[in-house]
Amino acid sequence: MRPRAGVAAAALAAAAVAGCGGSGSSPRSSASSAGGSGRSTAAGPAAAGGLSLRRQVGQLLILSFHGTAAPGYVENILRDGTAGGAILFGENVASPGQLRALTSALQRAAGGSALVAVDQEGGDVRIVPFAGPDAAQSEISTATDARAASRSAGRELRSLGINVNLAPVADVAQPGTPLGGRDFPGGPGAVAALVRASVAGAASARVAATAKHFPGFGAADANTDARPVTIERTVPELRAVDLAPFRAAVDADVPLVMASHALYPALDPYSIASQSQTILQGLLRAQLHFRGAIVTDSIEARAVIRRSDVGTAAVRSVAAGADLVLMTGPGSFRLVFPRLLAEARRSAGFRARVRDAVAHVLALRRRLGLRSPR
Repeated sequence: MRPRAGVAAAALAAAAVAGCGGSGSSPRSSASSAGGSGRSTAAGPAAAGGLSLRRQVGQLLILSFHGTAAPGYVENILRDGTAGGAILFGENVASPGQLRALTSALQRAAGGSALVAVDQEGGDVRIVPFAGPDAAQSEISTATDARAASRSAGRELRSLGINVNLAPVADVAQPGTPLGGRDFPGGPGAVAALVRASVAGAASARVAATAKHFPGFGAADANTDARPVTIERTVPELRAVDLAPFRAAVDADVPLVMASHALYPALDPYSIASQSQTILQGLLRAQLHFRGAIVTDSIEARAVIRRSDVGTAAVRSVAAGADLVLMTGPGSFRLVFPRLLAEARRSAGFRARVRDAVAHVLALRRRLGLRSPR
């Protein structure tokens, strides 16, 4: 059990950071137990689209798999409604024709409701090598270019059956950052303008952009995929630097925000951002007024599994306010789905949080013109 004084201090810090983003209810402490429900905006059964609890839990999961064709078990999971979609990697992509066949198969299995995601930031970070943006984010310096690159890439991705792009990177990079050119150039104001333009470009192509990595990863000294990371930003630094691009993304109606797996002691000294109710519900929802879907970074990152197994991590993230759990390990589904379902059956508070998350996911589908799960 966490000391109350520490949690209260973290909540006050988050309120101070978000004060520049407008009013709203005060942030809450991080979810200190699996059953913590956070602020539910759609707790009634209708919010979950009439889905069974089993399928409600499934809608929160983005899975991955090996190979250039959808394995039978993946099609069965999608057909059963126990996953909301898939993330594709380089090993899943061989050619335009193959990729269209793959995404079509995923949609047939899901009844036209699948979220199909890739990391298509630009430059070297392109899962689909025959789609844009050709330029890395660090090479784009005007809003006009950012919007055009995002719109063009979005149209190409959409034509290939991809409807979610896990980009743009909205971090304001500092010297020594591990981002390696994945960030837009300039200070907070310049990055914010480029993020806003990129989000607008993707929206015009009916592809969901994802602002990442909230609440800012530009001061990190390592990648959370490799090890735990603590970002020792003060509240004034977070307010002045890191939050500006995310505020711009929210103002541009970005459909998704990806939560970082770093620890931000000034905001929450106990929980990493992807598992922090203070950061996800208090800062992003209540203070920045984000109404889209919150997705975790890879649930298998070392920064996560150093704290718990992936099933427990998924429960903590959903309890804290995440709507989608991103699983980049093909074996994670069989560990995460049963754990989330068991917690939803056990805890009324967690069931309410699941319904709230499902409402955000269904709204994302409607925005993309996808069908509701059967």
